[in-house]
This record gives sequence, C-alpha cells and structure tokens, in this order.
Amino acid sequence: MKFSKMVAAALLAAGFATAASAAEWPDKPIRAVIGFAPGGPSDIAFKMMQDELSKKLGQPVIPEYKPGANGNLSLLAAAAAPADGYTILWTNAATIAVNQYLYKDLKVDPAQAFAPVAQLTDSPLVVVVPKDSPYQTMADLIAAIKADKHATLTYGSPGYGSSAHTAASSLALALNTKLTHVPYKGSAPALQDLIAGRLTFMIDSRSSSLPYIKDGMLRPLAVSGASRVKDLPDLPTIAESGVPGFKVTTWQAVVVPAGTPKPIIDKLARALEETAAMPIVQERFERIATPLVSSSPEAFAKFWAEHREATRDLVERANLKLE
Repeated sequence: MKFSKMVAAALLAAGFATAASAAEWPDKPIRAVIGFAPGGPSDIAFKMMQDELSKKLGQPVIPEYKPGANGNLSLLAAAAAPADGYTILWTNAATIAVNQYLYKDLKVDPAQAFAPVAQLTDSPLVVVVPKDSPYQTMADLIAAIKADKHATLTYGSPGYGSSAHTAASSLALALNTKLTHVPYKGSAPALQDLIAGRLTFMIDSRSSSLPYIKDGMLRPLAVSGASRVKDLPDLPTIAESGVPGFKVTTWQAVVVPAGTPKPIIDKLARALEETAAMPIVQERFERIATPLVSSSPEAFAKFWAEHREATRDLVERANLKLE
C-alpha cells in the first residue's frame, strides 16, 4: 500500500512537472530545422511565417539549414534533438512520406521518430512544356506519352523522391507506360533545361513555374489536383484531360521529435494555425500560388498516414528505385 502511494505520488509529480514545463514553454529561441537550401520552397514558406510565428510564441524561431539527400540530413538532425519543443522540423511530403520507401539505408523512420504538429500547405502541381513544344494541350501530351513505346519522352524533377518525380511516376503508371526521368539538384536547373527544350515536360510546383508561365517561356497544360486553381482558372486538371481520378499535390508540414509533451505540441499547433490565418500571411502565400491549410495535430496525423500508404503503393507498383 505504501509503495502504491509512492508510485502514485511520483506519477502525480511528473504530471505537474510536464504541465509546468508546457506552461512556461517557450522561454528561449526555437530552432526550425529545414532540409533544403535557403531560397527553396521550404525556406520561402518558412520566411513568410517566421516573424509572425515568433511574435505569437514570444520567442524567435530561427532556421537551421540541413540540405542534402532530399531532406534526409534534416531528419537525422531533428530526430536526435531533445523532445522539449525547442527543435521543430519544417518539412515536406518527400522528406517525411516518400524517402523512407526509396532510401533503403535511411536510419530514421519519420512516423516513429516524429510527432505530427500541423500541415501547412497542400498545393497542386502544374504540367509545363517549353513555349515551342508541339503539345498544345494536356490531351496532346497524354496521346504522345501513350504512343511513346521506347520511353523517349523525358521529364525533369528537383530530384529522386520529389513531388515532381512521384507525380510523373503516377502519371506514367496511370497510362500504363514508361517515361525517362532526368533528376536535377533543384527546380531551377530543371526548369532551365526545360525552357531550352532539353526536356519534354515537367510537373512542377506552381510557385517556381509561374514566373516563366507569365513571361511566356513555359506553356502550362494542366494542374495535378482534384480541382482547378484560382491563379490558372482556365487550366484543366489532369483528371479532366483524360486520366480520371488523378490527383497529386505537394505539401509542407511541421513535426517535432517523438515524446514532445502533448501540451507543447498543442500550443505550437495553435500558434501555427493563428499565424496562417493572419491576412498578411495569407496574402504572401497567395502571391506564390500556395494555399495554406488549417489542421490539428490529429487531422494531420491521419493525412500523413494516408499519404505514406499511397506512396508505398506507388513505389511498389511503379518499381521506383534510386538510380
């Protein structure tokens, strides 16, 4: 009986300690680990929210860049951090939902190493071709892909496992054909080769392609989501163009090391949600054609699990491998 009371007292004390630490959090700067170089989509999204999020939390949120291996270095760095709320991983679909199925020696299982906090964005990609391309519509490109028996048509991507890679792989699978993948170290060099006519097409993020579309250097054919988008309202979806049910989006999110106290996760999630709801922040994201998403840790956990399952199925069916 005495031992049981001692255990109960210890558990009660631990609960008070956790509650107290959560109430005081944050009382020092927070490190945001980003798996890509400054200037990329993840960094741009972070910078658009950084100041307002820091004000909401009452402490500066400071970026720490860990580029390399499609975000894998950031996984290792953030997973090794204490689970105290002072390290967050500002990440994307490729890093936490794709890489584990492509990199056989990945030492971190994101679903086990991290706890979900919030999904931040969910944005359809855009299919683009050079301005002088013979393909005027998505239906034209689809017909050419179906007729290409020797995989001579090429597409570019920012790298293996990127949303551009998995989107084009999904398209090839849906059309029961093959395409030649040409990976690059980032969207910028891939887009330059596309503009120069060295690639057939690319399924790219709208934020990086829109400037070239507006300048007339690239021709948009379709968007990859379930519905049309405000910034390109006349552009059909891939599903509307002859591939029923096709839907691929790219997204960003925040996770923290597993074991981070739930009150801290909830407090961080609220701060992110309130920041995303600010008109000034929403205007910034509208300028880069990237819609913000409001989600709870529980809603994001469900979405993340579904995306991992869909990715595993794609990797197996399309036999995707690092080359």
